[in-house]
Amino acid sequence: MLAPIESLVRSLGRLPGLGHRSAGRAALALLREPERLLEPLALALRDARANVCACSRCGAFTVRGENPCAFCTDATREGSVVCVVEEAADVVTVESSGAFHGRYHVLAGKLSPVRHCGPEKLRIAELKDRIAREGFDEVLLALSTDMEGDATAGYIVETLRDFPSASSPVKVTRLAFGLPADSGVSYSDPLTLRRAIAHRCPA
Repeated sequence: MLAPIESLVRSLGRLPGLGHRSAGRAALALLREPERLLEPLALALRDARANVCACSRCGAFTVRGENPCAFCTDATREGSVVCVVEEAADVVTVESSGAFHGRYHVLAGKLSPVRHCGPEKLRIAELKDRIAREGFDEVLLALSTDMEGDATAGYIVETLRDFPSASSPVKVTRLAFGLPADSGVSYSDPLTLRRAIAHRCPA
């Protein structure tokens, strides 16, 4: 395979959900139709690289001309609650649900001894600063339900237990656990079922 094609395949293969074979097929499709596929993609990538950045306040995706982002400056959003997520992409997912209308805060990861990611590498100090400065009443943790996500959630709960003051600590909540929509009990794993039972609500 030619070196430029190999380089393209390797680059595409680093994307989530694309294995080597899928990346190879995508690369060849791009090269077969350069005017329709390859050139617009190259332009879009250059534009994103030049203009998309992380919001200086919450860490969500924004453009350089709108920093802080619209989530932070929109006066119509609920200013008393902040949703804490692991990555900027999670903001897009939560927002697409249409169920949350408050502020956001991106941790930029989660606690992971394997990846040598401790609390100092996450944006937890920035979260505390924002709670003190912006006066959030509630911190909603929208984190993964794996071991690392649970550890991160537990650490934040402990960190905020008496913050900003013992007399008026901030309320920390977490997304409810339950069965996925359009799914049945027989298709659920034991951990999901345990959490669904533990967090059951009135019918």
